[in-house]
Amino acid sequence: SLMEDVATQTGGLSSTAGAGASRLGRWVAKEDDDAVYLKVPMPGLTKEHVEVRADKNILMIKGEDEKQPWDGDDDSKVPRYNRRIEMPAADAYKMDKIKAEMKNGVLWVTLLKVKEEERKDVFHVKVE
Repeated sequence: SLMEDVATQTGGLSSTAGAGASRLGRWVAKEDDDAVYLKVPMPGLTKEHVEVRADKNILMIKGEDEKQPWDGDDDSKVPRYNRRIEMPAADAYKMDKIKAEMKNGVLWVTLLKVKEEERKDVFHVKVE
């Protein structure tokens, strides 16, 4: 499944809202030695309507467009997006350095990794 692929690619990155999908589209994660990159399609939304927050090891992505008068009472026409993505360990990422950029209805999020030598939860024991 996509969720298993994402969990494998990102060392356990998972979504509490399902297998990397929403009614607005699938999100995709890629990883290299320096960061995890998320591509989150959010058609119909602009940066003014998107909020990204990090709380401990949870990345929260929320977006909601404004209801237009021609929508009437039909709330289903208003683009909405609500995602909680759980990282395996908050201290493995530079949570205060998360970068989010909205381009053409796609949110691009970069989570920089903490290098192993910078991590406070990894201890190197000298063997004597």
